[in-house]
Amino acid sequence: MIKIALCDDEISELNELMNLLRQYHTEYRAGVEFNYTAFQSPLELLAVVEKGVQFDIFFLDILMPGQNGIETAAEIRNYDSSAKIIFLTASSEFAVQSYTVNAYFYQLKPLQAEALFRLMDSVLEFCRKEQFDGFILRCRTGITRLEPRKLEFCEVVHRTIFLHLISGRVLESTGKLDELEYRLEGYGGFLRPHRSFLINMEYVQEISYRAITMSCLTQIPIPHGKYSRVKAAFLEYAAQKGRVKL
Repeated sequence: MIKIALCDDEISELNELMNLLRQYHTEYRAGVEFNYTAFQSPLELLAVVEKGVQFDIFFLDILMPGQNGIETAAEIRNYDSSAKIIFLTASSEFAVQSYTVNAYFYQLKPLQAEALFRLMDSVLEFCRKEQFDGFILRCRTGITRLEPRKLEFCEVVHRTIFLHLISGRVLESTGKLDELEYRLEGYGGFLRPHRSFLINMEYVQEISYRAITMSCLTQIPIPHGKYSRVKAAFLEYAAQKGRVKL
């Protein structure tokens, strides 16, 4: 199930978007189930996000009182770096700024059904592939499907692998970290900075000479002499994502 958040301070605009989404769901569906939650205030939306509620897609109006859509998106990125953010606005003046928060799309108003339906086809298919792009893992609690994009880092302690997810949940699995690293190679973005740790570079907050700080504020030690290699790997990853120019 794809979860969508809608945020617009204008109730008429919000109702129009919801009506179009209902029409889309009835006529098109795109083979993907989704639901949506509407918010009239960015602060109301952020309060929910801060409590740990996750959405796959955000539709954000840009021109809102108090806190605009760009600022709201920047706050969302502190909690979720992979959600798809779509800006809705009657003006194109913020188009460049939308790239600073890695926006998925910038949709001009007034909304047209055909254009919105094409956009929904695209973003839902993208989310569908991400949700099913995982592999089965045997854990202490049973069999689970691991989605690499939701894995923040792994650590091995006494032959037990602890998989820390971005939700805060920790899975325990037996096996070797070498084997898990091999299985994750095809997904990209994973780095082994230490023999006991495997990290998802999507969630790196800071890199110093001695440690990597992850989004959850856990510090991953960097062995002596490995800093340059770790920094180079991260900068290459960031460049591939278009977040930095080397």
